[in-house]
Amino acid sequence: MTRLRRATPLRAAVLLLLMVAALAAAPWPGAAVPAPGALPAWQWPVTPQPDVVRGFDKPAQRWLAGHRGVDLAAAGGTAVRSPAGGTVRFAGHVVDRPVLTVDHGGGLVSSFEPVASTLSPGEAVAAGQTVGLLDVRPPALDPPGTKQPHCPGSCLHWGVRLDGEYVDPLRFILDRRPSILLPLPAGPGS
Repeated sequence: MTRLRRATPLRAAVLLLLMVAALAAAPWPGAAVPAPGALPAWQWPVTPQPDVVRGFDKPAQRWLAGHRGVDLAAAGGTAVRSPAGGTVRFAGHVVDRPVLTVDHGGGLVSSFEPVASTLSPGEAVAAGQTVGLLDVRPPALDPPGTKQPHCPGSCLHWGVRLDGEYVDPLRFILDRRPSILLPLPAGPGS
C-alpha cells in the first residue's frame, strides 16, 4: 500500500517555483515560436527606453480603425536605431511624412515614422545602428491644411509586420505574458 505524503511548506514552495519556471519558459499567447537562436533579442529603437505614448490596437478587421504600431515618446532629432539587423526596404515620403522600413528577414518588417534617413533600399543595417533621425516639426511650421501629428507631443511611430500582418512591436522587446497566480497549498486546519 502506498503511503501519501503530506506537502510540507518547503515542498509546496519548491513545487510552486518549478511550476512558475515552466510557465515562464512557455511562449505568450499569439507569439510565433522561432527556432532556438533564430532571432536575437530586439532592442528599443530609441534610447533611453521611452515611454509608450500610445499602444498597439489591432482592429478586428483589416479595414477598420486601429493603431497598427506603438508611439514612443522622443524629441525631434533623436537618433532612431534598428531594433534588429536587416536590410532597408524603403526610405522616402508617404503622403507628407518621411518613412523608413527595415526588413529583418523571416517575414518580419519594421517601419518608422516620421524618420528622415540617408539610407537607400538594399543597404544592410546592424542591430542598434542609427538608421535616421526623428523628423518632428513644430505644428506652427506645418503648411496650412496639413494634419497635426497623432501624438500629443513628439513621438516615433514604430510598426512591425509578421508575414504581412501587423503585430505588437513590444512583444519583441518586452515580456508581456500574463502573470498567473497559483493557489497556495492547503495548510493544516483548512
